[in-house]
Amino acid sequence: MSGLEIERKFLVRKGDAYRRAAFSSSRIRQGYIPCDNATVRIRLRQQDESPSPLSPSTPPLSKQAEAFLTIKGRSIDGGLARYEFEKEITIDEAEHLLNLCRGGIIDKRRYLVRSGNHVFEVDEFYGDNEGLVMAEVELQSQDEPYEKPDFIGPEVTGDRRFYNKNMLRNPFCLWRESLPEEYR
Repeated sequence: MSGLEIERKFLVRKGDAYRRAAFSSSRIRQGYIPCDNATVRIRLRQQDESPSPLSPSTPPLSKQAEAFLTIKGRSIDGGLARYEFEKEITIDEAEHLLNLCRGGIIDKRRYLVRSGNHVFEVDEFYGDNEGLVMAEVELQSQDEPYEKPDFIGPEVTGDRRFYNKNMLRNPFCLWRESLPEEYR
């Protein structure tokens, strides 16, 4: 896949409403290869086997996981849009490329939640980013209307603290107190 990615990011209120509403979840581990004018991400994703994943447990990745190489350009329009190229790669390729990543690995569980005509991706982070839960919705245009689920909080699109790549250098554990209690 390649083209312009348009997405909005939001904080998610405490609780398990997003887990109860999810129709699917997967564990994701991803790292970033240093690059000056783009973001180069390597991602391993293990889809859950159960149709109703309510547990935040993180099973080990298996050989049935999917892997992707993604290159993203610099954000435009206040972080709302940017060029994205994504290609599926083999698990073996991803594991080798993860060795080139710097700064650690982002570990999270992603829940997919339908709302109106859209699917919100809700990410529950682990490790140094434990306690942070964010949602994103991809849009076809910047002014496309969408229905937010009740558990969605304030928009954080364009706030660099919430970019996964930046959360490796400046993890949530260092600035969690800057958010209202209902979002940490």
